[in-house]
Amino acid sequence: MKIHYSLLLISLLASTAQSSTTQHTLTPPNAKAGECYARVVIPALYEEVEEKVLVKEAATKVTIVPAQYTTEEETIEVVPATKEFTVTPPEYEKKALEVEIKPEMKIWKTSLKKHALPVSPTLLASVAASGVNLKGVEAGSCFKEYYAPRQFKTLDEKVMVRDEYNETKIIEPTFEVVEKVVTLKPASKKRVEVPAKYKEVEEKILVEAEKTVWKKGKNPAQKVSGATGEIMCLVKVPAKYTTIHKRVLVSPATTKLVDVPAKTKVIKVKKLREDAKVEQKVHPATFKSIKKVVLEKEAKFRWVEASKRVEKPYRYTGNQICLYVEPAKHLSVETSVVKSPQKIVSTTKEPIKKTIKVEKLLTLEEEVQTPIKAEYKSMKIRKKRADTQIAWRRILCQTNMTKEVIASIQTALNNAGYHAGKADGVLGRGTQNALKQFQKDHHLATGGLTYETLDALHVSR
Repeated sequence: MKIHYSLLLISLLASTAQSSTTQHTLTPPNAKAGECYARVVIPALYEEVEEKVLVKEAATKVTIVPAQYTTEEETIEVVPATKEFTVTPPEYEKKALEVEIKPEMKIWKTSLKKHALPVSPTLLASVAASGVNLKGVEAGSCFKEYYAPRQFKTLDEKVMVRDEYNETKIIEPTFEVVEKVVTLKPASKKRVEVPAKYKEVEEKILVEAEKTVWKKGKNPAQKVSGATGEIMCLVKVPAKYTTIHKRVLVSPATTKLVDVPAKTKVIKVKKLREDAKVEQKVHPATFKSIKKVVLEKEAKFRWVEASKRVEKPYRYTGNQICLYVEPAKHLSVETSVVKSPQKIVSTTKEPIKKTIKVEKLLTLEEEVQTPIKAEYKSMKIRKKRADTQIAWRRILCQTNMTKEVIASIQTALNNAGYHAGKADGVLGRGTQNALKQFQKDHHLATGGLTYETLDALHVSR
């Protein structure tokens, strides 16, 4: 079976007319009989290093130490002396008056529970018509049948809650307002911070230097004879850069002096126009209307005791009435009776003075400059440790490769996630592409099926 390769043994196809120096360059060293060799491309080796890049230049921070002031007190009369009346209110004697607003009553309900519903008048009339004496029934007794509640009416009744009394009204004095301007803080100068200005700039940083790599070339003579050797071209790969953003100082921070006007306060001072006086007013006694519930009509009923058994043909209707006792309700009304009349005493009210704090300048504000260090950013840059090389390596070829070995390689590539196609033992284009990608990902030499590749795939040979 014929097997295709991307590289053949160049040394075995070289011309025998070449000199011994040329043969030494084009043939693998220490070659063994029965083994195949190829000149393959060994990829360059790289390492990532960290470098610091300036992203913000050093600057200066300006801090303003504020000025210091001393505080003094100044006393100003804001309200003059006036007359003041002291009223001693009358003394009252309080009495509690208990008023019954709802008498105690007995109510027929569907059960002895507090929130049970009352029965209808039709049921009570039926019970009374049956000959049951409802007035002789004890509280807590229950009957089976219907119930009719009592009827009540509400009456209005007036109760005195406060006796007649005198009300004293004091008319306050009137004033004329005078304004007075007080200087709280004198005029001065203030140093204002002017922040530094920056601008955003872009800078290109080298992350991978320019390099050269070996790539396969084609010899036109291969189309004629196919035995002229392998062509390798040294290709230049341009350098790689990354763009970073950094802040550049345009103008440093500084300060400037500005005028601060004086701080004043207007105080309103009262001037007496009319003095205070007293007026008295008599208030009559007050009453409160309360609602009083009075029984208007007694309940009527006809009923059968619940404890008694009713013989046929009588049947229980499912209704039940019980005699529930609802206690009387009372309202406590507090009344006031004058015990001693009010008294009025006239006195002179002292003037009102106000103390104001005034600030005076002791020391001017001061500017303090603090240096700000420059800022750097750590970046990872890829640097080359070794260049791409072309060297001789043992490979599998027609001489030492079997269909079973190719099938094992295809299986290993598929298991590793590289789509080599069906493990049919044929070294087709799909298998070659998968093999090339595997060598590239694992930094293995490309250009032939080397023994290092077989070891990486764990394929025995």
